[in-house]
Amino acid sequence: MARRPVSSLLFDGSEWNFATLSRAYDAIEAIAIGEMGLDVYPNQVEIISSEQMLDAYSSVGMPLMYQHWSFGKRFVFESQLYQKGYRGLAYELVINSNPCITYLMEENTMPMQALVTAHAAFGHNHFFKNNYLFRQWTDAGAILGYMDFAKKYIAKCEERHGLSAVEEILDSAHALQDHGVFHYRRPPRLSSEKVTERARERLEYEEQTYSDLWRTLPAAGGTSDIEETEREALERKKTLNLPEENLLYFLEKHSLILEPWQREILRIVRVIAQYFYPQSQTKVMNEGCATFVHYSIINRLFDQGRISEGAILELLASHTNVVFQPGFDNPRFNGLNPYALGFAMMQDIERICTTPTQEDRDWFPTISGNGDPMGTLIDAWENHRDDSFILQYLSPAVIRKFRLFHLSDRATNKFCEVTSIHDERGYSSVRAALARNYDPVANRPEIQVVDVDLLGDRQLRLKHVVKNGLLLEENNRDATIAHISRLWGYDVSLAGIDASTSKVLYECSSAQT
Repeated sequence: MARRPVSSLLFDGSEWNFATLSRAYDAIEAIAIGEMGLDVYPNQVEIISSEQMLDAYSSVGMPLMYQHWSFGKRFVFESQLYQKGYRGLAYELVINSNPCITYLMEENTMPMQALVTAHAAFGHNHFFKNNYLFRQWTDAGAILGYMDFAKKYIAKCEERHGLSAVEEILDSAHALQDHGVFHYRRPPRLSSEKVTERARERLEYEEQTYSDLWRTLPAAGGTSDIEETEREALERKKTLNLPEENLLYFLEKHSLILEPWQREILRIVRVIAQYFYPQSQTKVMNEGCATFVHYSIINRLFDQGRISEGAILELLASHTNVVFQPGFDNPRFNGLNPYALGFAMMQDIERICTTPTQEDRDWFPTISGNGDPMGTLIDAWENHRDDSFILQYLSPAVIRKFRLFHLSDRATNKFCEVTSIHDERGYSSVRAALARNYDPVANRPEIQVVDVDLLGDRQLRLKHVVKNGLLLEENNRDATIAHISRLWGYDVSLAGIDASTSKVLYECSSAQT
């Protein structure tokens, strides 16, 4: 291999300075934007120490975050693991904001600074800006301002109402934050003018369709007490927009014991939970996109003679570690590595678009041989989440590469059964099963507020829709009910209803815990 002239290299060796970082950033940007066609937010790159990275770990990765004892506890835990060598730190941290903030570790070598810049500042950045879930549920331009408000507001509440009072609300809100998000878009509230207009239209319709003959009909018999009770329950549920899946939202709006500052804290926690909602549904795609981008860029830089053989070897070694996938019988196996699966699927799409096999043409007739791998990938990154991406793009080639198989494990059975493997008969079944595994609706407990009589006993009635016989863990269930009861102020009951038979499987209440 011919030695490249040192003068053409972006950097030489492992040491870096800000001039070197700027030169590497410009070269990476030219490839990402000019050649790959990525569309990104403006970048803000900052250098932080390992201790600052640990601090960011403990506060869910946000540069501005209110104080809570759980963040300090996690900081001590992560710090001890790091100091004892049991766990390394991420090379970077990226914030879904506008401008997109990327934190680089000052301990990184210069080759690693280049890799994580490509990975985070352009790969993740493009995905944040363009994926439909992030466009639908997050406001990248407003999140930093909102976090600044949240931090200052909670600090003022601690001064005014006491640290323990604020911690008590935050403890319960954090316990419920996974059930504090909207999973579907809600219709916008009607303005007062629109409500008045609809009432007028309804009256006009009744006047136009009124017939005096209805007066001559005999009076209907009186309604029974049961019918009257059911009618009142329906009216009550309609007024409260029940059932409601967002528990924090319902408690914020309808709890009779919360003060205004406590309601605002619930709102802060659920807004932050909503901000992170898309990330849980796009882990494979997001990491796969960023890994594919950094891999393509570093190889392109090497082809241009901008990085040395030693640097590319260091970068490929790091890349290989990131996409390593242990086998199912390996002690290190902890499920599918999202970096590995995502990157393998991105590379496979590139192959299908450029050099497809007959199998590819049979499975993916619309993209096979289209000659536009980046256009196909950009479209996929924009319009899918993990489950739909896997269901549409997971190929038999990737299934064979990962040696995937479908294991049936039902709670009612005393055994597990391998129902499909990576062969001609099993490809579709394996792909569908893996997609379901990433479907948030299929895997999260479905708990809803179904009824409450605010003028009666005020008992908050919840329903858990039990799927495949999977019940809630009893200790966590009772602790969660206690948190809901603390915020509601009255008795809370929970009934587990089988999704297929509507049979009541269990009932419990805060009075029993």
